[in-house]
Amino acid sequence: MRVRKLTFAALAVAATLSLTACNDEDLTGQGDPSAASTASPSGGSGSDSSNGSEKAGGQQGAGSESGSGGGGAEKCRTDDLDISATDGTIGGDTEGTVVVEFKNLGGKDCVLAAYAGVDLKTGSGSLSAERTGQEADTTVLKDGESTFFGVTYPMNDSGGSGVSVSALLVTPPNETKSFSVEWPGSNTLPVTDGSGSSVKVGPMGSAGQGGES
Repeated sequence: MRVRKLTFAALAVAATLSLTACNDEDLTGQGDPSAASTASPSGGSGSDSSNGSEKAGGQQGAGSESGSGGGGAEKCRTDDLDISATDGTIGGDTEGTVVVEFKNLGGKDCVLAAYAGVDLKTGSGSLSAERTGQEADTTVLKDGESTFFGVTYPMNDSGGSGVSVSALLVTPPNETKSFSVEWPGSNTLPVTDGSGSSVKVGPMGSAGQGGES
């Protein structure tokens, strides 16, 4: 009886070793299909990374927004937008704020990518606003709806006459035609040493209705 028990135990160990060897051969031979798919170094991840960088610039973002609700909308054109500006400065602010509104009157949805171009008409010539550098997404502006962005500028607290401002020249994203609106902010800007623009423009949607930024 004892010899027979040992024989059965030896057979069980041999069967276990054989099964383990078969499994090892499966893993190191042809390979598991799912493992091969995971190991691919040049699949969708590289493409996604490229798309992400394009989106930061606005172009890819437009396609993404259109696919998720834009319905293939085209860029918003100057002639299809009602463009206006209001004073959004709140008492106690260290900077003045002008809120620009884009209202879509084109009869269909359209796309606004990132930043609009903004220039101030001053007594010393044209002054271009610089981008704030905030993250800028692409916006699908539905027909009849509005979006807002802010323009900030330094207050003239010097006591001097400063530089007079008469108008705001606005160019929608990816457009070449500009639209001039009356400047609703402070009448003057402080005189600078010409080292750079002190007027900043935020991305589309960076200000809320009524001037909230």
